[in-house]
Amino acid sequence: MNIHALEYLEDTYPILKGKVAIRDRDTDVTFSELRRRALCVREMLLSRSIIRNVPVAVYLPKSAQSIICYTGILYTGNFYVPLDAKSPIERMGHILDTVSPEIIITNSKLKTNLLQLGFSEELVVEYESLDFDLEISEEKIDFAESHFIDTDPAYALFTSGSTGKPKGVVVSHRSIIDYIDWARDRFSVDQNHILGNQSPFFFDQSVFDIYLMMSTGATMVIIPEELFIFPVRLLDYLNEVQVNMFFWVPSLLVNIANFNLLEKIEMPYLKKIFFGGEVMSTSHLNYWRKHLPDAMYINMYGPTETTVDSTYYVVEREISDDESVPIGYPCRNTDIIILNEKNQRAAVNENGELCVRGSSLSLGYYNNPQKTAEVFIQNPLNKHYPELIYRTGDIVYLNENDEIIYLCRKDNQIQHMGYRIELGEIEVAVLGLGLFDNACVLYNEVKKEIVLFFSATQKVEVGAIRSQLVQKLPKYMVPSSFIQLDQMPLNPNGKIDRNSLKLKLQQDEVELK
Repeated sequence: MNIHALEYLEDTYPILKGKVAIRDRDTDVTFSELRRRALCVREMLLSRSIIRNVPVAVYLPKSAQSIICYTGILYTGNFYVPLDAKSPIERMGHILDTVSPEIIITNSKLKTNLLQLGFSEELVVEYESLDFDLEISEEKIDFAESHFIDTDPAYALFTSGSTGKPKGVVVSHRSIIDYIDWARDRFSVDQNHILGNQSPFFFDQSVFDIYLMMSTGATMVIIPEELFIFPVRLLDYLNEVQVNMFFWVPSLLVNIANFNLLEKIEMPYLKKIFFGGEVMSTSHLNYWRKHLPDAMYINMYGPTETTVDSTYYVVEREISDDESVPIGYPCRNTDIIILNEKNQRAAVNENGELCVRGSSLSLGYYNNPQKTAEVFIQNPLNKHYPELIYRTGDIVYLNENDEIIYLCRKDNQIQHMGYRIELGEIEVAVLGLGLFDNACVLYNEVKKEIVLFFSATQKVEVGAIRSQLVQKLPKYMVPSSFIQLDQMPLNPNGKIDRNSLKLKLQQDEVELK
């Protein structure tokens, strides 16, 4: 069994040296070039005499260059921290203050931002200054001989924190290997796959693309970001480069369905469609299934703290528009525990918090032991020896078919008119009406009212919404405030930006939960 994630690359490159590993807007990088350039990055880092298992930040636009840097960092026995090149400087400053990286690899343009934050020239390395003409040995690297172990950290990704300061989730090689081995075997991914990458590299879904590429010899196509704003051009590009598999956030699939593009554009290459990161609208999924009936559709679920995904569901049965798409079953070597309010295992159809047990658990939050201890806790069902589980904060239940059904975030569970309500259940019902392009439900804690934000191509009458919702929901769950938008705001990951919607109401001095 592998102990280091780069053993994937070490096994793949001798067989597929000349095959394209990464394609971005500027260049194609073969597996041989990926390894050679990464080892040149390694030589630069080793010349700095940095010790092992320390963070090295990468502050570059999304490109093959970034992946080359991540790989070079891993070759040294350290872990990489992807920084968002478009992130506000203040937020990036919080991240860098938390990790205090030994080195920051950037380019000459972005270097100015780092100097503004007070980082010294000695700490910053420009990618353009690296020597990629070094002679690199073809000899295979034995990571075991170098005393690497599989619980060494591989990366730290920063997610939004409830305090306003991002949290750095540290993930080990062991967790990556468990996840990638499962995904490769379960979905039969091989060198003939062309992966259409959408996720930013600071978002954990990109781990799926990067390490499946290294593990299988598949080609990873970094789709130009601006294409996601123009769905016709996006689908044309997928056909041009013959993408046959992708893992995207649902909002992008919803957008394509809303424009009815699959009615007009054939997608002969696309065979495996993974989606996750937020709830998938069933009506929009059914649109995709109608127009690409031979494709495989997989709903993936998991927080960053559990190495991309904890559960999955291959959509094989018919699911009605007003029914939730299950998040399914545990991934291999992962155990899902649903705990009720008494910290007992929830019964079938009883709501509870989804908790994860297994090697997928991250190492915790970097330089944040207090927050780590809050959510990585002793398994309350095990009184006999230390065993950590991760409390996701997600409310789910197990149905009669042993399928896990996602409801909402724990902090989106509200008390309204004496009833406990899951806002996610309302969203499923709303999207099942077929009136909207997209929708989001929030709660006005001050006015004690449920607020529905929605986008639609035409004006939708509030009366029509209410009259249909009362057929699906109890009256106390029907929203009392309706706000139509031209389009739903999205965050950099492509998900609905709920914080932006909360701010819209906070401008009217409304406090939302």
